[in-house]
Amino acid sequence: MAQRLAALPLRALVWLLGGLPLRWLHALGALVGRSRRGRVWHIVDTNLALCFPSLPAQARAALRQEVLAESGRSMFEVFRIWSRPRRALGWIRQVHGAELLAQARAQGRGVLLLAPHLGAWELLNLHLAGTGPGSVLYRPPGSAALEQVLLRARGALGMGQIRADRNAPRSVIRALAAGGLVGILPDQQPKVGEGVFAPFFGVPALTMTLAPRLAQRTVTLLAWARRLPGSAGFDIHIHAAPAAIADPDPVVAATAMNAAIEALVRQAPEQYAWTYKRFSWAPPGAPPRYGPLTRSARHRGGD
Repeated sequence: MAQRLAALPLRALVWLLGGLPLRWLHALGALVGRSRRGRVWHIVDTNLALCFPSLPAQARAALRQEVLAESGRSMFEVFRIWSRPRRALGWIRQVHGAELLAQARAQGRGVLLLAPHLGAWELLNLHLAGTGPGSVLYRPPGSAALEQVLLRARGALGMGQIRADRNAPRSVIRALAAGGLVGILPDQQPKVGEGVFAPFFGVPALTMTLAPRLAQRTVTLLAWARRLPGSAGFDIHIHAAPAAIADPDPVVAATAMNAAIEALVRQAPEQYAWTYKRFSWAPPGAPPRYGPLTRSARHRGGD
C-alpha cells in the first residue's frame, strides 16, 4: 500500500502529460533531449566515438544532437504509452514481418523475441500483447514507486512481467514451455560471469548468454518499433534471427546476436539508446572506455 501511495504523484504526472498529442510530446522531448549536458552528453559522445571512429567530427556532432533529441522523444512518448495504451496503439502505421510472428506462434513451442534498445520498445510491448500470451523480462529500476508505475503500465493490455532476478531463467523457460512469447532486451549488459565478450560495432562488449541459450530451444525473432519522421507514427519491424544465434559456442552465438542488433541499429542509429554505458565492462587488461565525466555524482570519487 505504501508503494502504491508513493507512486500516485508519478502516475498523475504520466496521465497529465500523456494527454498531449504525439507531435507536442516529441517537440517537448526533443527540446529537453538537446538541452542535456554533463554526464549523459559525455556518455553519448564516448559511445559514438567508439562505434563510429571514422565518422568526421562534424557529422558525429550532428548525430550526437539527434541522438539526444531522440532520447527525449522516447522519454516523452512513454507518457501516452503508459497512461493510454489503447490510444497509443493507434500510432502504429504498419507492421512489417507480422507473418513471421504468426508462424512462430503457430508452432506452439514458445517464441523468444529480442527487442534491443532501439526506437519505441515500450510501444512494441503493447503491440506484442495483442498477438497472444506473452511476458517481458525487466530489470527493476532503483525506485519502488517507478517500478509500480512500470508494472501497471506494461501489464495494462495483458503482458506478463518477469523480474530479472535469480529466478528469472526458470520463469522464462516455463513461459516458453507453455507456448508463450518472452521478450528480452538482448543488449542489456549482464553481470560479469553471466556473459561473454563479443564485438558490437567492432568494440568488445560484454554480452548476455541467456538469450542464445534460450534460442537453442525455441523460435527466435528480433523486433523494433521505428519512430517515423515528423511525428507521423511508428512502424513495427519483425525479423528472423540468424541461425548462428543458437550456436552451442557462446562466443559464436553472442557475436551473431550482436551483429544482428548492429544491422538494425544502422538503419536508424539516432534512435538507439547511446545514453546507456553499453561498454562499461572492458576485457581484462583493456583500458576503461568511459572517463570521470560519465560517472554519476556518487561515483565521481573513484573508478
